Amino acid sequence: MNYASQKRRWHWHLDCPPTPLWRQLGDTQRFNEAAGLPQQTIRTERRPDGRLEFFATAKLGPFDLEWQEIPVNWVANSWFEHCRHFTKGPLKLLCARLSLAPAGGGSDLRVEIEAQAANLLGLLLLQGGFFKGSEKMYRDLGQAAARFVRGEAAVPFTYEPPQPDTAARERARRLVTEIESSGHGHGLAERLLALIFTSQEVDLMRLRPLALARRWQAPPWQVVELCLESVRAGLLEMRWDILCPRCRIGKAPVQALDRLPEGTHCDTCDIPYDRDFSKNVELSFTPAASLRPVSAGEFCLFGPMSTPHIWAQIALAPGEERRLALSLPPGAYRLRSLEPGPQCDLDFEGGGFPEIELDDDAITAGAPAAPDLVVLSNRGSRAVTAVVEERRWLRDALTADRVTSLQAFRDLFSDQVLRPGDEVAVAAVTLMFTDLKGSTDLFNRIGDAAAYHLVRAHFAFLTAIVRAHRGAVVKTIGDAIMASFPDPADALEAALAVQEKIAAFNAAEDDAGLILKLGLHQGPSIMVTLNGRLDYFGATVNKAARLQGASTGGDIVLSEEMAADPQVAALLAERPAQRETAQLKGFAAPVPFLRLKSAAGD
Repeated sequence: MNYASQKRRWHWHLDCPPTPLWRQLGDTQRFNEAAGLPQQTIRTERRPDGRLEFFATAKLGPFDLEWQEIPVNWVANSWFEHCRHFTKGPLKLLCARLSLAPAGGGSDLRVEIEAQAANLLGLLLLQGGFFKGSEKMYRDLGQAAARFVRGEAAVPFTYEPPQPDTAARERARRLVTEIESSGHGHGLAERLLALIFTSQEVDLMRLRPLALARRWQAPPWQVVELCLESVRAGLLEMRWDILCPRCRIGKAPVQALDRLPEGTHCDTCDIPYDRDFSKNVELSFTPAASLRPVSAGEFCLFGPMSTPHIWAQIALAPGEERRLALSLPPGAYRLRSLEPGPQCDLDFEGGGFPEIELDDDAITAGAPAAPDLVVLSNRGSRAVTAVVEERRWLRDALTADRVTSLQAFRDLFSDQVLRPGDEVAVAAVTLMFTDLKGSTDLFNRIGDAAAYHLVRAHFAFLTAIVRAHRGAVVKTIGDAIMASFPDPADALEAALAVQEKIAAFNAAEDDAGLILKLGLHQGPSIMVTLNGRLDYFGATVNKAARLQGASTGGDIVLSEEMAADPQVAALLAERPAQRETAQLKGFAAPVPFLRLKSAAGD
């Protein structure tokens, strides 16, 4: 029997503006978990035309549910709509639409639910308390989100986390003490523990240190060190993912670098892609299962705040045009479809956003539309879901090139290396080489034992400065070191600190009289496993080493490429530097560089 669908609409006024409310109500994973809805198991099926269809199963109370998941349509800060077509359970159809609009200094929240019974049980359910329960759920969640936005609640939605037993709590307390005593806790371990024991599961499936740092208003490197130490202590577990370059979803989670595949395939986007340490290999964390188990599964497959860089996701039939009220900030954007197909990247400087045309073989950005309007047109022969997204995916991703250049990572996880013979490209790394000037005379002057002690002490001196500037000592070579930094400005500041503090080090070591030579260069490199540790190989390494050789001691020699970095240039503007050229071993043409002098080298 075919039952007619039923609709209900509700309207509430909330005394908060739409944008901060959207960040809560558009977070459908968190929303659904707080509402008590079950996790889903997802599968995909590919159609002959290449499109993917998404299917899910879940158990809700006594009901085993199966349905086709229709991708969510949304416009950021405004509305979303979501439909499910059931093949098992009491319902045949369930659609929800939520919208926010500014009104009276706050927001009007409107919700529409459409449901269709699949059988007599479903009809009785709809005629009973289904709609009344839905009304209460959305009203309560809307009011909870408003309280959070106003600062009256610590969390967006009321949530009762599972309570750990006494033994787990006592063990966790010991781990917090251990983490703080390590020097890597930075007074944040207690905060991390509270997050683990009180947060919703959606917050714990992938803990991203850079996002936590922004939320806690803490230095990012401190939160990264906290998470690394927490893995060593047993509070967290680490996971490496290769993020899809289109949808930015991790597809190949592993717990060790030597298990990371060279590439993988995204079924959603139907593209193969390679790993790239600088762009799509991410390190994230999850609580140790012994303290807070986190279930596998999804509370919502598609949702606006699951991909907050997407401003609009809209289904378009062939020949359909949609005009969306949406004001986009200037920035780098990607225009694509949710289905496999072409894409178009553009830099938007403001004004009218280009009208977007989607065809079977191309996506083009046309003439500017009117301000605060996004125009989407499907000129192709099949239905598509258009996506307008900002290319700011890496803001919260702790990419492999950055974390492997942190001293804490190398100290705590020296066993995290690549497979023998494996190598990965790193788009940019800054390398610093140091050496002692006149080390042979030093050994002759004070003897082998005393000189060995002094060299070891100077290694500790250098390592402390490198770590304080968010770098890592890759290796020692005789009485020299090689250090890496993800940020060239940090590398230069570390080099300046070395030369500024070496006099104090010498004084503390009975007027040791050490003079250091430093060379710096930034560029692409290859990362490999060498002598059981992560190391760098290639022209960038060679040039940084040769520039150190051009140092006369007490100075800093850096390449022109590194000096061209805007942040490095700002640091150089405050200090006198001379430009020189020299013939360096292994380079056919003379190499230009900058030399910074200091009192130590006079």
